[in-house]
Amino acid sequence: MLDVLNPALPFIAMALAVPAGLTLSWLLRKIVLKLNRKRPELQATSRVARQPLRLALCLVGVRAALGLTAGGESWHAGVDHLLLLAMIGSFAWLAIAVLLIVEAVVLNRHSVDVADNRRARRLRTQVILARRIAVALVVVLAVGTAMLTFPAIQALGAGLLASAGVISIVAGLAAQTSLVNVFAGMQLAFTDAIRVDDVVVVQKEWGRIEEITLTYVVVHLWDDRRLILPSTYFTTTPFENWTRRQSEVMGTVEFDLDWRAPVEDMCTELRRVLAGTELWDGRVGVLQITDATGGFVRIRILVSAADSAALFDLRCLVRETMVTFLQQDHPQALPHQRWEQAADDAGTATRRKAPLRGLAGPGAAGAHADPHESQLFTGSVEAVERSRAFTGPGDEVFEERGRNLASHN
Repeated sequence: MLDVLNPALPFIAMALAVPAGLTLSWLLRKIVLKLNRKRPELQATSRVARQPLRLALCLVGVRAALGLTAGGESWHAGVDHLLLLAMIGSFAWLAIAVLLIVEAVVLNRHSVDVADNRRARRLRTQVILARRIAVALVVVLAVGTAMLTFPAIQALGAGLLASAGVISIVAGLAAQTSLVNVFAGMQLAFTDAIRVDDVVVVQKEWGRIEEITLTYVVVHLWDDRRLILPSTYFTTTPFENWTRRQSEVMGTVEFDLDWRAPVEDMCTELRRVLAGTELWDGRVGVLQITDATGGFVRIRILVSAADSAALFDLRCLVRETMVTFLQQDHPQALPHQRWEQAADDAGTATRRKAPLRGLAGPGAAGAHADPHESQLFTGSVEAVERSRAFTGPGDEVFEERGRNLASHN
């Protein structure tokens, strides 16, 4: 009877080990959930680890059962090696699932759906990057452990360790750019330079930090484009972070208006607009004249909002309301181009002449010199006419000069 059962013992043991593994995984999950029943978010996230836990416990049970019942069989060594590789993969899968659960629990306890979410965004960025680093380490360790189970690779590993100096130099040179980006990503995560959901301006583009990885950063631009930049960009290039310390921001709305702009009425209208909208956070609402040159007065309106998105909408609202207000109630305040003509004593408009240039003499130096008494033949219409009429002295003048010289001699 025992001789008949001996070949079947491994299969019987495996048939018992699999249900035992499934039952143990169910008990472990129930115990964990009961101990953390005050955390409802764990109920949903714990499903991530259900399959890897079942697989790992079943593989442990099957390997132990085969070791007890078929340890002397010729086929046991090969099967045991396969089970060992499967166990390494399943435990790595389970470790990654546990990391995902821890990440989900931490992020659910620190929501970013609040007005001042700077600390939550900082923690979110660090937790996500730490989880990714840990996952990468788990995968590397699992692959390395699986490779070391092969005797040939063990000898190769000893040889590689002996020449680690040369290999490390070659690998460092080959992966220099990638390693720089990896270290830059870690620096961004733990120096708090940028965080997920930060509002930034990079390469003259406005957007939010959507994702931070070990090698690149994804910026969600205002028009739903994605700008993907290497991590080194944020450690070597200046950029604007509008939510570095707080989410509250301020912005301006500027107008170039006529000198007859009703400043007091505009202040009253601004107060009315700000009081009637939820976009304004109540901190700053100021109207000032910041410049008055070039025929215009520049009016600047400074307003504040809880975040950059609300600020953009608030600036548009103030601009649209003020333009409509000026068009309907104060059209004289809109920008004007003036052209005025000077009038003479008779009340008729005369064209202002350009000052005469290039003539020596006291009468021509000023702008009010009489053009008829000047000695210029250029510079105005009258001067050109005098130039045409001028013929110089005649022959009689030269004959008279000759007789005068002869009489004196």
